[in-house]
Amino acid sequence: MTSAPKRTDRANEDFTCAGPTAAVLIDGAGIPGTESICRHGVAWYANRLGGRLLGLLSLVQDRSVSALLAEAIEQVTNDHRDTCDVANPISPSATVAILRLSDGLLEYLVLGDSVLALDRADDAPFVVSDPREVIISRSYQPAIEAAAKGSDEYHRLLRDLRANRNQPGGFWLAKDDPQAADEAITGSCPISELTGAVLLSNGASRIVDQFQLADWPEVMAVLASSGPAEIIHRVRQAEARHAVAADDATITHCTDLGATPLPSTPSLRRPQ
Repeated sequence: MTSAPKRTDRANEDFTCAGPTAAVLIDGAGIPGTESICRHGVAWYANRLGGRLLGLLSLVQDRSVSALLAEAIEQVTNDHRDTCDVANPISPSATVAILRLSDGLLEYLVLGDSVLALDRADDAPFVVSDPREVIISRSYQPAIEAAAKGSDEYHRLLRDLRANRNQPGGFWLAKDDPQAADEAITGSCPISELTGAVLLSNGASRIVDQFQLADWPEVMAVLASSGPAEIIHRVRQAEARHAVAADDATITHCTDLGATPLPSTPSLRRPQ
């Protein structure tokens, strides 16, 4: 695991953790003004949701991954429902990527613009992504860029964009409504077909989808040879070269998927 904040003077709003049979990556979504809505903040939400998720995934084997995500969203929402305006459109939210080993299968879930890639022994990596937020945001981008920043029109466009969140025909994130988990992209693959898997926040996946510095087979090769820190290093170089604002970047690389899990209670492992 490797995680790097966008700036050293700000909290990292990504979170990742893993146990013997599951891995979770959360990319917290921060909007200016969130602090006045939720006293805990986006990083708290991402950490809380990720920790709850890993516990449920590791200990509850007879429920679907999406059902466990719904329960985790409900639990975290209840944790601050009495102190924060959880239903406010700019209250903390997050994208989610999950892997779980179960009965010879690797189950996966992606909600929002985090990315998951399964490295297959006899084929190109199978990439799981949820493009809905990116597609909708791009449709607003020309008008937002044309409006004077801070103007009434600028703020109206942002409100209109955010109104698409967790709505039919819009895009879906983990926030205060557990039903958002039903909109996640889910599936499974036999473990025997895989050599590894990787979860990436969108700040790390931009090595492929924004900067086009590598394709997914090349990303998997770099992970195998140099580890996730090298991917983030290359992303930071590209951000500096193209004058693109940095984003929190997090990667969890899973290998030895066929190994027998240890029969012990999992511990949370924070990225280095």
